[in-house]
Amino acid sequence: MNTTYKKTIAILVSLMAMAAASAQNTYSGYFLDNYTYRSQMNPAFGSDRNYVGFPGLGNVNVAMRGNLHTSSVIYNLDGRTVLFTNPGIGVEEAMSKFHDHNRVQSNLRLNILNAGFKAFGGYNTVGINAVANVAVGIPGSFFSLAKEGVANKTYDISNLRAHADAYAEIAFNHSREIPQVKGLRVGAAMKFLVGMGNVDAYFHQADLTLGENEWIARTNADLYASVKGLTYETDINKHTGHEYVSGADLDGFGPNGFGMAFDLGAEYEWTDWRFSAALLDLGFISWGNTRWASTGGLKTVNTDAFTFNVDDDAANSFDNELDRLRDQLSELYELDDKGDMGTRTRMLGATLNLGAQYRLPVYRKLSFGLLNSTRIEGHYSWTQFRLSANVEPVRCFSAGANLAVGTFGCSFGWVTSVKVTGFNMFLGMDHTLGKLAKQGLPLSSNASVNLGINFPF
Repeated sequence: MNTTYKKTIAILVSLMAMAAASAQNTYSGYFLDNYTYRSQMNPAFGSDRNYVGFPGLGNVNVAMRGNLHTSSVIYNLDGRTVLFTNPGIGVEEAMSKFHDHNRVQSNLRLNILNAGFKAFGGYNTVGINAVANVAVGIPGSFFSLAKEGVANKTYDISNLRAHADAYAEIAFNHSREIPQVKGLRVGAAMKFLVGMGNVDAYFHQADLTLGENEWIARTNADLYASVKGLTYETDINKHTGHEYVSGADLDGFGPNGFGMAFDLGAEYEWTDWRFSAALLDLGFISWGNTRWASTGGLKTVNTDAFTFNVDDDAANSFDNELDRLRDQLSELYELDDKGDMGTRTRMLGATLNLGAQYRLPVYRKLSFGLLNSTRIEGHYSWTQFRLSANVEPVRCFSAGANLAVGTFGCSFGWVTSVKVTGFNMFLGMDHTLGKLAKQGLPLSSNASVNLGINFPF
């Protein structure tokens, strides 16, 4: 079992590395008029210039967020890189860095082709984007079990879960002022979605009670994989005769789902104030070719029937009983291949942005803003508040700095943008990078670097 947990932890570290290679719009640029991609955070935002994005480089972001940090899992011990499970790391020291609910996740939106232009009585943007989401949730008791090993206590590792999806979107956005209501501007975006793959894993129940006289273990898990050409590989437990999912095989790859989503937004200007609200990615994808693997309900192993004999030749010798115990416990994690369940519809994770901006009357080029962003996605939901100061001393240059606090802690962000006729470049960070591990991974799971090159006209 200890080996199984170490493999799982290694996979976790890999997922954290994958999450680091992600992209989105920088929230630091929400109140910055010079930031080209404001409309992707609120479709009501317009611009006084047309633009064409540099293909693939119009808006590039490397980012991740979470409360499970690389520094919690990886340690430097006597010049060596080790996991927290290493005996040289004390139990109290290791467990102090974990939470009851540990998460790491990222949301990617890579702008492949994008353009904005004034027409049809307002401002419009069109874009082809690649989107991917990765999220992992792990209860703190999982790490306690991995670190402490066999101890006389109960470990509840329910709500261990993971989610990943990838899709392409074709988006059309239009915003305009409402003449009947002075200061009001509204906007909406329509997105056509082509799904490439979706995976959801759930441990609805997983607990292990380790007592002096008996061990009781229970699991209830499901795995859904909607990837075209994917099938599960199976093997047979030679001790129990149980056929279980041992891996996956991918034969071909292509579109495997279709859906639609909408962005809705509004902005209202009153004296020196601007108030804004937006709801993004309100939609769904209907996934096909969904392979389902499951424990088939609640599985239970009770070890009180095990009797050990000191005679090595006996049927219930110590070694034989340990092997039988190992096989029964391993069967808890063996999923049955339930076949192709056909179509599975899943809602997208939506994002709610609420903003208030105040522009100084004595110096109109300086403003302050408060932004609340909330991701609405069940167990993967999060929220943050970001207080910013933004300045545009000249028309071609603007910058902003901000402090954020929320589900994943505190951070400092900033952004700068240079925008002249024919050229625009911006650079910023929602979460300023701290120390890096030897492997180049941020020691904190909250980090981002955002940059883009565009051509305004």
